Amino acid sequence: MTEARTQQSAIAVSGDHSAARSALALTGFLAASFLVGIIGSAVSVPAISGWYDDLAKPMWTPPTAVFGPVWTVLYSSMAIAAWLVWRHPASTARRRALSAYALQLVLNALWTPAFFGLGGLIGASGLWVALAIIVALDVAILAAIIRFADLSKPAAALLIPYWFWTLFATTLNAAIAVLAA
Repeated sequence: MTEARTQQSAIAVSGDHSAARSALALTGFLAASFLVGIIGSAVSVPAISGWYDDLAKPMWTPPTAVFGPVWTVLYSSMAIAAWLVWRHPASTARRRALSAYALQLVLNALWTPAFFGLGGLIGASGLWVALAIIVALDVAILAAIIRFADLSKPAAALLIPYWFWTLFATTLNAAIAVLAA
């Protein structure tokens, strides 16, 4: 009877450790996503009320107030998707999926300073640089979706709205670059 209780205690502690580790991983993915968002906001907010406000924009440009809530939901979904993949046993497929996720997150972090920073500093040329980055981001998100689908269909599904929104943002970036040229 004592040995059975010892085994149950070991299992309970192991389960708690896994739950704690899982919660920590989710927190880390959320923190990484929101760090990208915070950096983006720090660059974009001053530009929005400045040079961006004066730009010619396509008629399908949503109101500025839409972007914050949409990105909050998308960054949360991205982090949860990565966490769902992370929960799978270590493997080459998981490493590749999380590498694809990391690449798209880096490209995401680069786009905002390129668009709002370079666009404000050097005009149309900066918007074209941002367009190149966001096209690479579109491809990287698709690669992450494909890699995630190998491990978790729900994780892949969580990235699809992000991909669609980024494709939409690509049309905005391209139109704004053309109009600014």
